[in-house]
Amino acid sequence: MIRTGEEYKDSIRDNREVYMDGQRVKDVTAHPMFKPLIDIRARIYDMAHDPATKDVMTVEDQGEINAIGNALPFTQDDWWAKRRATDAVLEDVGGVVTRVGDETVGEMWSLYDGQDVLNEVDPQFSKNIENHIFKVLKNDPFHVSANTDPKGDRSLAPQDQDPDMLLHVVKETDEGIVVRGAKYETAAAYANQAFTKPTIANWGDSKLSDYALGFICDLNSPNLKFICRTGFAGARGGCPRSDHRDYPLSNKFDEVDTLVIFDNVLVPWENVLFYRHTKAATFIRATLHRYSAFAFVQRTLKQADQMIGTALFNIRQTGLEKIPAVQEKLSQLAVWREGINAHLTAAIALGETSPAGLLMPNQSLLMTGRYHAMSNLPTMMHLTRELCGGQICVTPNVASFEAEATRPWMEKFYTINDKWLAEDRRKLLAYARDLLNSDYAGHRLTFQLFAQSPPTAHLGAVYRNYEWDGALNFVKEGADLSDRVLDGSEGKKGDRAVRQWFDDNKDLAAE
Repeated sequence: MIRTGEEYKDSIRDNREVYMDGQRVKDVTAHPMFKPLIDIRARIYDMAHDPATKDVMTVEDQGEINAIGNALPFTQDDWWAKRRATDAVLEDVGGVVTRVGDETVGEMWSLYDGQDVLNEVDPQFSKNIENHIFKVLKNDPFHVSANTDPKGDRSLAPQDQDPDMLLHVVKETDEGIVVRGAKYETAAAYANQAFTKPTIANWGDSKLSDYALGFICDLNSPNLKFICRTGFAGARGGCPRSDHRDYPLSNKFDEVDTLVIFDNVLVPWENVLFYRHTKAATFIRATLHRYSAFAFVQRTLKQADQMIGTALFNIRQTGLEKIPAVQEKLSQLAVWREGINAHLTAAIALGETSPAGLLMPNQSLLMTGRYHAMSNLPTMMHLTRELCGGQICVTPNVASFEAEATRPWMEKFYTINDKWLAEDRRKLLAYARDLLNSDYAGHRLTFQLFAQSPPTAHLGAVYRNYEWDGALNFVKEGADLSDRVLDGSEGKKGDRAVRQWFDDNKDLAAE
């Protein structure tokens, strides 16, 4: 059943070995660099119980109330419900968070689609993934994803360097497999479990490899160590972020990344999803984001809203909105934003049935939408900087607005009119600085570009999922080419998808 925020906090008050700046953390729920995100995750749990939000955050299944984010998608309505829930969360907390569970649980659904592949190794592995999917639904853990390894020298095979550079199995026991190595996992220090799998298929032509493994890791397991990136939140002796009002996003929405060390960790057999079988590992890498990309792209849509709102407020406060060049730049932001929105909407409308009978967002539209969102993100951030103007990088901190000696001058030069007084203008400029110019802003940009694999891999996903046959058939007919040039092409898939949508939505199509 759905948990409360306090139950979630209790679940991570364990004896896990967490380090921040080299110091052992006694209680992650109280540490200033973890607390903001833990409080947000707790709020998400509490939203499932709050009378004002519980209907949008939950779904009933055979008399039980479960979190909508964990529910398997079978219909378009299921995807619209997930989209509404994500929007409700981001609007409730007032910002964008990327690793809070609902956007990573979908990665296991991809493996659920690959049960035939898993059955080639051991039917028990297929059963394990099904068990864990429903365990997540029923127990409502904070579930994260473990992908990236330290990697080492990528020109060498894993076995030709320090073998721990990639996570691998060191032995089998009656209880399970013992693994060594490390993974980077955002939010792992304050999550309950992680879907752990290989990030690169560096095993050549081998059918079997100790590096080709996927499992559910209980993050309270013995012999795990969590070495965390220094967080942006909280005062740190003389740091300019010592007042949260100067960096409102850094101090509330920083999701702490963690190097998780597996120092001979036992993974019970019931938690093993695939092991040694390189075909299964290759399959999961190729299909990993067929569901989870949707929530990832939707969060970028909300980031676009942050940038548009920030730019528009900055323009309106100084009376520049009627200038054609300014309108042109705002329109570019809007075109980017609506392109993301259109891809998400169409991905639901033209959804496809998966091998396991789930409803996948249309893969071609989802993957092209992801590339559209990510490839334009740096340009759109810079465009927003232009619209906000240079004051976001030269404005003094809040202390100057409050100190007796400087306050009158700050009020004089930062008050524009009766609507825009100095305090509101300071807040907006601080928000814009943290969104676009701060260490946190740079971190967020890099994280977004690589969080679901690098941009080159995004294009690879587009290549694998784009329906090329429609264009080929169109040219074949127009040029009167023989049938043999198609070489086994399956026909006009793209056209069929559109026609099917019109058949299924005749009343809407007529409108």
